[in-house]
Amino acid sequence: MENLINGGDAVLVGEYTTVEAFPLVCGPYGIPYLINIRGAGHRVQGEMYKVNGSGLGQLDDLEGIEIGHYERLPVNVVGDCGENVASEAYFAHRSFGEGMWKMCGQVGLEEFTMELSKKYERKEDRPPNRDYLQDIRNFISNGH
Repeated sequence: MENLINGGDAVLVGEYTTVEAFPLVCGPYGIPYLINIRGAGHRVQGEMYKVNGSGLGQLDDLEGIEIGHYERLPVNVVGDCGENVASEAYFAHRSFGEGMWKMCGQVGLEEFTMELSKKYERKEDRPPNRDYLQDIRNFISNGH
């Protein structure tokens, strides 16, 4: 996001919370996943950004939309002032989202905290030549 902001493609709007509850879990490499199961989990807190078309394309590439890592879906969020805003969020792809939720014991997080982010492994620090979707399937079936 820092690169998008510095390039003029995104602006931080503020802290928002989902109107509905959704599961938020951490998967392989400490990566957070919002799961599209409405009413499960918690109302999830996070940052909202206003992103232009160029920035959105870059985010879609980063989040692996075309290769089935995430899906960008509509979600309603509410800010500190109580305003309800129609937005979009990146959810775990439907092919594995529910399985990841079950693997995590159907216990979700309210937000991806700075403490949790310390467990996140940047892409360049992960083992090379890995099939990330296979890593997710292994995580779901083996718990790691």
